[in-house]
Amino acid sequence: MIASRYALWLLPLLAVILFIWLLGPILTPFVFAAGLAYLGDPLVDRLQTYRLSRTASVLVVFGTLTILGLMLVLLLFPVLEHQLRTLIENMPRYLQWLQARLEPLMETFLPESEGLSMEALRSLVAEHWGKAGGVANVIWQQAFSSGTALITLVANLVLVPVITFYLLRDWDHMVAWIRDLLPRRMLGTATELARETDEVLGQFIRGQLLVMSFLGMTYAVGLWLAGLDLAFLIGIAAGLVSFVPYLGVIVGLAASSVAMLVQTGGDLLPLLWVGLVFAVGQTLEGAVLQPLLVGDRIGLHPVTVIFAVLAGGQLFGFVGVLLALPAAAAIAVLVRYAGRVWRESRLYQDES
Repeated sequence: MIASRYALWLLPLLAVILFIWLLGPILTPFVFAAGLAYLGDPLVDRLQTYRLSRTASVLVVFGTLTILGLMLVLLLFPVLEHQLRTLIENMPRYLQWLQARLEPLMETFLPESEGLSMEALRSLVAEHWGKAGGVANVIWQQAFSSGTALITLVANLVLVPVITFYLLRDWDHMVAWIRDLLPRRMLGTATELARETDEVLGQFIRGQLLVMSFLGMTYAVGLWLAGLDLAFLIGIAAGLVSFVPYLGVIVGLAASSVAMLVQTGGDLLPLLWVGLVFAVGQTLEGAVLQPLLVGDRIGLHPVTVIFAVLAGGQLFGFVGVLLALPAAAAIAVLVRYAGRVWRESRLYQDES
């Protein structure tokens, strides 16, 4: 009886895994749209409290997010594209600076007979780096030369907003439909676990996205005020990896320090402003942003997040990366539930 009960849940789980593995290449717009709908559903629910219909609330949220997204792309893309070109053009200078600092160490610890030298590395990268400036153009030409790739790209761009709209509109109906399919004797436990998973996942994703956005803009504006040419490129990159504690500030501080030293010809004074920018950002993150937007009861450890994303990508590709966080949140909730059941069991409490 127990074996058949577990098989009843194991078979659908295996079917879902097989479904994702077989149809992964076409699931990307659906998974992406489901994530957007999940993030937007609380806003739609809030608007419904002001006596707007579900469809009207979805239209307001969908239109607002679309306009904000387009404005963000139009504002940031030209700046990031210009700074990326600046990085590509100045890469030989960065390599030359690194060579001057690291070559003595390499000569000390790596004998010349091993065939590895900073001069050879610098020459190799400098020779081929100029081609990187045409990467976007090559990708664009390849996309147009392949009809299938172009159709897939256009289809995804069209499908994501369409699927997001319909998922947002029918989100509550789908949740209710899934709830009605659950066995009645397990409804209470399943509802409790689903609610806890939603709390963990929703608060983590929404809060962390806001933290990453605030930090990215703080670093970008601060480095721009400090006079760094690559301010927005490095600042936004540091914000994107800040979901791991201290990783954003370490990556951003190291990259901006090297860029500033090369830009100023080795002047150390501007490094004080760079350090101040990341000190302010780290203080804001620890004292204000994390406690206010994410909280301390999320239950997703940064190492868990990194492992989930890497494992999802290894097993299911890009779709696995998109599904990694929901799966990690659900597994974390199930592990905590199993721990509670174990501590309440007779086997655990028996002291004899």
